[in-house]
Amino acid sequence: MKKVSLLICFFILNIGWALSQKYSVQNAHSHNDYEQARPFELAYEHGFGSVEADVFLTNGDLLVAHDIRDTQSLKNLRSLYLDPLLMHIRKNKGRVYANRHKRLLLLIDCKTEAVSTLKQIISQLQEYPQIVKCKSVQIVITGNQPDKDSLFTYPSFIWFDGNLNYNYSEKNRTRIALFSANFKNYSQWNGVGAQHSESVKNIKAAVERAHKTATPIRFWGAPDNPNAWSFFQSVEADYINTDNIPGLARFLK
Repeated sequence: MKKVSLLICFFILNIGWALSQKYSVQNAHSHNDYEQARPFELAYEHGFGSVEADVFLTNGDLLVAHDIRDTQSLKNLRSLYLDPLLMHIRKNKGRVYANRHKRLLLLIDCKTEAVSTLKQIISQLQEYPQIVKCKSVQIVITGNQPDKDSLFTYPSFIWFDGNLNYNYSEKNRTRIALFSANFKNYSQWNGVGAQHSESVKNIKAAVERAHKTATPIRFWGAPDNPNAWSFFQSVEADYINTDNIPGLARFLK
């Protein structure tokens, strides 16, 4: 019971931080980060608060790519994300960023079968104790996930991307790090001009629903331009998706 209470407090502090601060690069999410010319490092150098890597469990390793046909043995979770993350944690004496107030979400999008892929993710992370013990890093599983009623059974250093439409039990709810919603389920807006008022209303309702549970929210599949970034600020979405790391960084700064 004490552990559950601590987890709830963590979430309240997390969302309180997000909502009480002016938008910054800590609210930026590097979508499909591995497609950048410099995966992880470019987003890290700009101080992003969240990065995302798609993984395929292939011959016992976690290969990083958008499609399985693009996988390469040397481009794996260790080399592109875990090793550089460990390097920075060591450099910053146990923190992900030198600034102790900055945090990082590492979203790992499972593209292959959920349970076996997650088992391998956990196995690899256990070889990086400085990462799993780092209080300013959260490892969040998205994409294919295990049964939503089994989340509480996984190690405490593993968190999950939530579904707004699922009624989680309390012990599973406390393992949700954020909610990710498909923007196209709420709006067909392309980022040009103004949105339809009904779409705006539905998006705001989704944000409010997430915030009532003290959980951050992001929208994927959304327009990615300054007009859209401004919109997500106006509705208080906690993370803003982008494939344009320098552009969003300049906008937020």
